[in-house]
Amino acid sequence: MASTAPLTVSLASALKTTRSRQRDLEQLSPFELKDYLITLAKENQHTAALTMLNAGRGNPNWIATEPRDAFFLMGQFAMKEARRVRDDAILAGMPAKKGCADRLRKFLSKHKGEDGHDFLVGVLEYGVKIKGFDPDEWIHELTDSIIGDNYPVPPRALVHIEQIVHDYLIKEMCDGRPPKGKFDLFPVEGGTAAMCYIFDSLMQNGLLKQGDTIALFLPTFTPYIEIAHLERFQFKIVAINANSLRPDGTHDWHYPASEIAKLENPKIKLAVTVNPSNPPSVAFSPVEMKQIVRLIRKNPDLVLVTDDVYGTFVPNFRSLMAEVPHNTICVYSFSKNFGCTGWRLGVIATHEKNTMDRRIAELPASWKQRLNKRYGAMTMEPEKLKFIDRMVADSRNVALNHTAGLSLPQQVQMGFFALSHLLDLKDAYKHLTMEIVRARRDALWRGLGAKLPPEDPMRGWYYVELDFMVWAKAAYGDSFCKYMTSNYEPVDFLFRLAEKSGVVLMDGGGFGGPPWSIRISLANLDDGDYAKIGKHMVDAATEYVEAWKAGELVRSGPTAGKGQTVKSGAAKRIAKTAVKKGAKTAVKKAVKKADTAAKSAKKSTARK
Repeated sequence: MASTAPLTVSLASALKTTRSRQRDLEQLSPFELKDYLITLAKENQHTAALTMLNAGRGNPNWIATEPRDAFFLMGQFAMKEARRVRDDAILAGMPAKKGCADRLRKFLSKHKGEDGHDFLVGVLEYGVKIKGFDPDEWIHELTDSIIGDNYPVPPRALVHIEQIVHDYLIKEMCDGRPPKGKFDLFPVEGGTAAMCYIFDSLMQNGLLKQGDTIALFLPTFTPYIEIAHLERFQFKIVAINANSLRPDGTHDWHYPASEIAKLENPKIKLAVTVNPSNPPSVAFSPVEMKQIVRLIRKNPDLVLVTDDVYGTFVPNFRSLMAEVPHNTICVYSFSKNFGCTGWRLGVIATHEKNTMDRRIAELPASWKQRLNKRYGAMTMEPEKLKFIDRMVADSRNVALNHTAGLSLPQQVQMGFFALSHLLDLKDAYKHLTMEIVRARRDALWRGLGAKLPPEDPMRGWYYVELDFMVWAKAAYGDSFCKYMTSNYEPVDFLFRLAEKSGVVLMDGGGFGGPPWSIRISLANLDDGDYAKIGKHMVDAATEYVEAWKAGELVRSGPTAGKGQTVKSGAAKRIAKTAVKKGAKTAVKKAVKKADTAAKSAKKSTARK
């Protein structure tokens, strides 16, 4: 008689990574989990004729050429200037200021037609004709800085470069419509350094305290979530979720008014956002922005930190720095737009009249005394020190403030990147990068065999965030969703893609998004690869569907063998097969036992 014990099947192919192991790995940052997936995908390369497709990290696979060509041509001029002062073959002098602009003009006249020539002509003209810079002061700052033979002076930002980058932020982050007044800038080693400096100085200056309540707009760049939980901060987090849905149940990744209204909570001291968001790449709509502006008027002490690295991918983008400048600390990184993650170029911007300075001035006397002592070695009037200048000092533990500041060659390259957009009156480069990511979006959707979501002018498409469960529910209903959540970890789909197809994507849940969401970078692979990724995603999803159709509670893949019941029809088929296999096995065992007994009897007779 056949056994009535629960039967198991493995209709979805088994993975190397068990469910318990997946559960452990889910605790990691998605950036660390990605490295594990890369290892699995590389193993796949050795065993299958597939190429690894890593759409995990967002490092773009393009670079801006003109500002780089200009940087290296300017470097040639700078070396001639150094040798002009002193030339001992293996040692040269420091470039002289007087007459350097005319010497650059002569140098450029001899290098017509070379890469970077026309751009450097534009650099000289923009500084002299548009900004009104003294020609020698402007060109000497670039010449001396590109060599890197001096400390940054002033340490916060070079005088002319700060104005150039300011113009860039007004054009690209404020849509050419700036608020009144100007912004103070602090060039830093990328956007990540900016966030570290900001959190540190907010704490040092009493604007944030351990255990304070902060708001995070989610999904967001994972480290911003992780920073908040560090021992030094231990912030209480109020999540503002982009959980707005379209009528068909799909995400539009905007913030409902009820979520933004959480900012009315007077306990919230700081709100942090990535705008456009990461991963969805969706910027605040005008309606969302207006609500935030209204709430700031009710809570004027609230500090906003906005990371606007993806702003250039949204047409007519407008940052919080343009709408609520006094409350906003803007972080901008040049890395994604210009393909320069290795240069480590970022900038912090605060308005010349800001909430941080006002709140520091209103601190209790005990705090003022403490801060005056902290910054007293820098200035005779430490109480007048701006928050952004305190940040510069804090970045070097105050005592080393005189050696603070981003390296001068980095500041020159940052200035050239900024000038590339200021000189590009048709925005040809910006439109090209937008076209690239949108073409890759279209290829991904072709591979998925799905209809593109409705057009949203606030969406940048640098990343895509897809929610597996939204698709599952729309395609197969609640029973399939229940099957998936009962039998698989949310990251199982990512492991299946890596192990079976060599595709590496990232866990959207690790960014504070829906648990079963997936982040896909549209920036770092060739255009044709995205159709392949879409097809591999469909193939992986099909495995689950086939297993579910065979039995709603079937456990498969990494959890096969745990003993789950299946549909009665499937159970009978499996039971019948098991009986046949059992009978054959029993016969084999009986024959083997008889042979063994016969051999033993023969040996016994021989001994006698």
